[in-house]
Amino acid sequence: MKRLFFVLLCLVSVYASEQEDIFNKIEKELDSIIVKDLNTNELIYKKNELKHIRPASLTKIMTSMLAIESGKMNEVVTITKPMTNVIPTKLGLQVGEKLYLRDLVSVALVKSANDAAYAIGYFLGDGDLSRFLVMMNKKAKLIGMLDTTFTNPAGFDTQSHHSTAHDLLLLTEYAIQNETFNKIVDKNSYAFTTLNTKRSFKVYTSNKLKKDDKYVVGVKTGYTNGAGPCLIARAKKDDKDVLLVMLNATKNRWENARKALDEVMLIPPQRVALADEHKMGKRVGTK
Repeated sequence: MKRLFFVLLCLVSVYASEQEDIFNKIEKELDSIIVKDLNTNELIYKKNELKHIRPASLTKIMTSMLAIESGKMNEVVTITKPMTNVIPTKLGLQVGEKLYLRDLVSVALVKSANDAAYAIGYFLGDGDLSRFLVMMNKKAKLIGMLDTTFTNPAGFDTQSHHSTAHDLLLLTEYAIQNETFNKIVDKNSYAFTTLNTKRSFKVYTSNKLKKDDKYVVGVKTGYTNGAGPCLIARAKKDDKDVLLVMLNATKNRWENARKALDEVMLIPPQRVALADEHKMGKRVGTK
């Protein structure tokens, strides 16, 4: 019994050391990272989690949550010129087109369309975007995002538009309590038709992890020249439920995200199983 305990202790020590090595390599290729196991409430790893960084399209999580919680998801939005006056990524909505707010939210989260995000902002602000920005920042403070300021609903770079990995983790933890949000960010694609012009659209997720890894159930990608590649990913497997926030992942965003999630969720059970097989093999061989 003592020997078994010693072996398990050694395995845990080796795993912890190897996990730290992997995260130490990953952190050299990004500005900020935080990883949390939601089931145990344990912070697995963090680096510069309180550093002010531009959040790019991760901003759209807040924009979409305000829409989801508005009670207006089934209301019709008429596209106006200011809603379309944004740079790509765009869905390509035309002035005068009508669609449901729920379609805009899905497109903003799945495709990360900037015109969809601005349409949400103008609609919920009753035509005044500044009203919506007040809503965004008020909600941020209520959630506990004390180091965040939003100046637009899409995530465009401005000097004062900033957040932190810690705050974005809080935002995502809040958002994933909502069933509608979870269903949307778990989609690989979304299709809809405008109500009056009858134009059909189908968009595909910008989250490569979501497309390639069956354990990933969201959440949101982001990129601007100022923010660099950003990512919030959630993965669920067995008793693991992990959130990963990566900001300004200047190199290998997808590869490093996979390494981090595999290390936390997949590799440890595999290592224990292999270790058990190895021990059993030795016992058979010595008989």
